[in-house]
Amino acid sequence: MSTSIKIAIGSDHAGFEYKEMLRDFLSAYELTDFGTYTPDSVDYPDFAHPVAEAVESNEATFGILVCGSANGVAITANKHQGIRAAICWQTEIAELARKHNNANILCIPARFISEELAKEITTLFLNTEFEGGRHGTRVGKMSC
Repeated sequence: MSTSIKIAIGSDHAGFEYKEMLRDFLSAYELTDFGTYTPDSVDYPDFAHPVAEAVESNEATFGILVCGSANGVAITANKHQGIRAAICWQTEIAELARKHNNANILCIPARFISEELAKEITTLFLNTEFEGGRHGTRVGKMSC
């Protein structure tokens, strides 16, 4: 894992434990934790928007968002023009999200995968390069 990568991370209450676990797992990286900081019920947009803003403004290389299904945080993050947030529940999906879609925010569904799989997905996401080429053309057509 490259430690020159800056990561913005956030979660809602359903993803809190996984966020904390991933924060420890990624301790070699420069990490900015946008919360939540407790398992108390919160609104996921309050944490997804700051992570997306950090990635969009290049304050962070990548973002990681965790909630129960990952849908809410992905929908919220993808409202930002420069964001390509991908819900990943298998390693192959994480790899393709980076290779083909140049995804810059990883969204993890904490209620549906194990902590070990979340670590594997995160590692693969952070270490897979975008292929460019025909995929670059397609990614360029995503913006509105």
